[in-house]
Amino acid sequence: MFSKLLTRSLQAPAVLLLLVWMLVPLGMTLYFSFIRYVLNSLRKPEWTVPQLSNWRGFGNYEYVLYKSKDFWFAVQNSLFIVGSILVITVLLGLAIAVLVNRSFPGRGIVRVLLISPFFVMPAVNAVLWINMILDPVLGLNGLAVEGINHLVAGLKDFPLLGHFFSLWPELEPVSFRATQTSAYAVIMMVSWQWTPFAVLIFMTSLQSEDQQQKEAAVLDGASAWTQFLYLTVPHLARPIAIVVMIQSIFHLSLYAEIEIVSRGNGNKNLPYLIGEFASNNIGAASATGIFAVILANIVAIFLLRMIGKNLVD
Repeated sequence: MFSKLLTRSLQAPAVLLLLVWMLVPLGMTLYFSFIRYVLNSLRKPEWTVPQLSNWRGFGNYEYVLYKSKDFWFAVQNSLFIVGSILVITVLLGLAIAVLVNRSFPGRGIVRVLLISPFFVMPAVNAVLWINMILDPVLGLNGLAVEGINHLVAGLKDFPLLGHFFSLWPELEPVSFRATQTSAYAVIMMVSWQWTPFAVLIFMTSLQSEDQQQKEAAVLDGASAWTQFLYLTVPHLARPIAIVVMIQSIFHLSLYAEIEIVSRGNGNKNLPYLIGEFASNNIGAASATGIFAVILANIVAIFLLRMIGKNLVD
């Protein structure tokens, strides 16, 4: 009895600190979401103070749901960006981990180079991608398109193939800062940065794969694809679940990449929408934050039901 009391007493400060750390911001967000709290209100100066007399009830939630034209787009865009990044990183991570797991000269150097993008800061990653790779004039995107057009122009002088290449249209580089394509730029740069994380988790798990099963499968005439599908993928079920869950948590809060690529011009997610509201309307920003928490919990429940069972099998 005394040992249990001592254990709980020692744990109490950490538990209380964690509760305060979580409940105080959540409680303040809930309170702000039910009042009129506008930082710059010339018409109603009393709204600039977060006092109970500014009670609005569910007005902020109604404003976000029905009067804000960007809310539902931000929800859809958040799910689209997160889902696309997860598919790309898991598939690429699996492919690269299986390749790097084999013995070849310089494997240690290759492993270090593969993991290094994960240590780049998100803002630096976005700046490098949008300016040095995806820029339609000075980036690799523009240089590659210019090189292809120059090559096709030279092939038009060939006697037999010239007529075919004369029908080839001149290519134009894609501007990834545009409204329609900025989300794809965010997906590419975040996938590049987070694929090494998936590779690291999968590569570590592959070290413990049962080689006797693979040898038996080879003796039975199983192809490499069959071995991967029925031996490697089931062995990586738990690591895949971990990668998906951790990345979902992080990617639902993307902000820096969207700000640098498009500044929210037709490419917003919930964190970015909260930032726009927070510049003046704290009540609407808080209501949007509560919706973001609800969405994150829905995604978490979905993941736990779909793949989280692999963690406890």
